[in-house]
Amino acid sequence: MEEQNKIEEKRIQDFQVGDRIQNFFIIKALEIRKNKNNKDYANLILGDQSGEINAKIWDLNNVDISLYQENVLIKVRGRVTEWQSQLQFNIEKIRRAKEEDGVFIRDFVQSAPYDSKWMYQEIVNYLDKIENQDIRMIAEYILESKKEKLMYFPAAKSNHHAIRGGLLYHTLTMLRAGEKLLEVYTSLNKDLLFGGVILHDMAKIEEMDANELGIVNDYQVEGKLLGHIIQGIKQINQVGNELGADAEIIMLLEHMVLSHHYEPEFGSPKKPLIPEAELLHYLDIIDARLYDMNTALSNTKKGEFSEKVWTLDNRRLYRAYLESIDKE
Repeated sequence: MEEQNKIEEKRIQDFQVGDRIQNFFIIKALEIRKNKNNKDYANLILGDQSGEINAKIWDLNNVDISLYQENVLIKVRGRVTEWQSQLQFNIEKIRRAKEEDGVFIRDFVQSAPYDSKWMYQEIVNYLDKIENQDIRMIAEYILESKKEKLMYFPAAKSNHHAIRGGLLYHTLTMLRAGEKLLEVYTSLNKDLLFGGVILHDMAKIEEMDANELGIVNDYQVEGKLLGHIIQGIKQINQVGNELGADAEIIMLLEHMVLSHHYEPEFGSPKKPLIPEAELLHYLDIIDARLYDMNTALSNTKKGEFSEKVWTLDNRRLYRAYLESIDKE
């Protein structure tokens, strides 16, 4: 009985059903819902550097919920349970972190595995490999104009690469993968592929409102009305014309961005009509899915299945005993 009531300070990725936890976490999302008896409860997403978990405060009678909102650091005590094959954290006690706690919100934010300045310079190195001057100057201009925010901007609010520096990480990984595939598919235009990869998600900086912790508070008005694909096309057109770039080059880069989501329901009114755009789409898909898979498996024991991953059609992934070879 004493062991069952033991309170531990665990990271989210180490949570197990039945654990009693007391620790600091950041609120990534919070909303008030009603249960089947029409009583209010709080639904939260809590996070730390290791991951995130859905949490509930079922009894709001003794909680001033107005003290809590997104991006607030809190100290909580509760129990880890399971609901519909996914871990859930039921909060019993909650308070905001205090200065005397000696904890800092930056230490609870997930970040890319590489330094942002280093990733940015690596992407600049790929710019140097672009021989077509029009493609290079358009990509370079747009990249440099976003440098400050790229140091912390995520690639999404809640999906793949929704971490500090995630947009740089996503872009760099795609460039690396694309460079390898160019060794196989030698008929493809390297310049167009590199330019398209660099530009395909850059307008997310205007689509979303993110703070310096890499946390997205909401989408900008234009982001909600247009989305980063249309915003990206507008930027390419404007910059390309200001720099006097060739009209076809501008149009090809626009098509790369326009078609990279492939389907109309995902925001692309046109499917890829050039090979480089086709490859860009699959590089994007590969990087997003493998990121989500690796994230899910990092929280899974060997020989067991992960929780359902909704971005992967609610698949439960298996973590094999056979480990991959780390060449880093």
